[in-house]
Amino acid sequence: MAKQIALFNHKGGVGKTTTTFNLGWMLADKGKKVIIVDCDPQCNLTGMVLGFKDAESFELMYASDGVTNIRDGLAPAFESRPVLIKPVDCQPINEQPNMHLLPGHIGLAEYEVTLGIAQELSGSLRTLQNLPGSLHHLFTKTAEKYNADFILVDMSPSLGPINQNLLTTSDYFIVPMFPDYFSAMATDSLAKILPKWSAWAKQSRILPLLQEAIYPFPDKHPKFLGTIIQNYNVREEEPTAAFRQWIEEIKSGVETKLIPALRNNGMLLSDKLYEKAHEKGLDSNKFNSLFPDIMYDSIISQPLLQLSNFNTLIARSQEHNAPVFKLTDDQLKQKGKILKNTKKSMNKFRDLFSDGADRIITLTEDA
Repeated sequence: MAKQIALFNHKGGVGKTTTTFNLGWMLADKGKKVIIVDCDPQCNLTGMVLGFKDAESFELMYASDGVTNIRDGLAPAFESRPVLIKPVDCQPINEQPNMHLLPGHIGLAEYEVTLGIAQELSGSLRTLQNLPGSLHHLFTKTAEKYNADFILVDMSPSLGPINQNLLTTSDYFIVPMFPDYFSAMATDSLAKILPKWSAWAKQSRILPLLQEAIYPFPDKHPKFLGTIIQNYNVREEEPTAAFRQWIEEIKSGVETKLIPALRNNGMLLSDKLYEKAHEKGLDSNKFNSLFPDIMYDSIISQPLLQLSNFNTLIARSQEHNAPVFKLTDDQLKQKGKILKNTKKSMNKFRDLFSDGADRIITLTEDA
C-alpha cells in the first residue's frame, strides 16, 4: 500500500509546492512510483508541473473525459451522486515515468464547508458519514491504479477542515519552513493545533457511523518525518546573520514545543529510526560542521533538509517544468563562469534532495 506523506504548514510561502515536486522527482529517480497530489485550490503545483500559464489550459483539462482532477474525484461523495468514487486519471510527467500528478481544482474549496460540518457532526448525521473518509479513499484507489509507493500531498496554507482531514489521514507529515518571524510563530501554533487534530481523528476512528460508511474513516496515525528549512540567503556557505537568527528561533520552537507536543500525542517515530535515517548523506557531525553555531539537542529536531535560496534556478525550473537539479545547459541559458557556478549549485541541490529522499525511504521502510 502506498505511503501517504502530507507537506503542511499553515504559514504560506514556505516552499511546499517546490519541495513536493523536487522531492517527489528524486524519490522517483530512486525507483519509487510516486503520485504528487495538488490539494491547494490555488493549483500552483498543477500549473508548475503541466506548464499551464492561463485559465484556458485548466479549463481544457477539466473538460476532458473521465475523472481528471481532485474535485471530480470527490464529487460522488460530496454531491451525493449515485456512483462510487473512482481513481483519478492522473497526468504523466515529462521525462519522469515513475511520477504522476493528481491535478488540483479551484472548486475543491467549495467542499470545505460541507466537510467541516461533516467532521463536526459526523457522529450524528448519517447523510454526511461518507465525507470524512472520502479523500483517503480517493487517494488509495488512485495509488492502486498506478501501483504507487508514495503519495505526496501538497496542502494549502490554512487550518481548515480539508487540511485537518488530509493530515490526520496521512501516514506521515513534513513541515516545510522559511526562516522568518511568521514560521517561528507557526511552529508554536502547530504545537497546539496538531494535538487537537490528533484527538479529533482518534475519536473519529472509533465512531460506528464513520466505520459503517461506504468510505470508512481510515485507521491512520500520522508520524512526523521532520522539518525542511529552505530559501534562505547564504554568505561563505553559511546563512546570513538575519536568517541564522530565525533558524535558531525555529530550532528552539521545534525542540521545546513542537516535538514534546508530538511525542505526547504519539506522532513521532522511534528515536532509533530517526538516527538511522540521519546516517544517510549529511550525518549529524557533518551537518553541524557546516553550521557550527546551530547545534541541535536531538536528532529529531535536526531538519530533514536544509536548503539555501534557489535563486534563478527556481524560475528556470518553473519555466521548463523540471526539478532544479535536472535543468540542462540550454534551459539555463548561461555561459562561462556563471554557468559553472549555477551547475555547482544544481549539484549541491541534487545531493541534498537525494539525502532527503534516502531519509524518507528509511523512515518509512518499516511501515
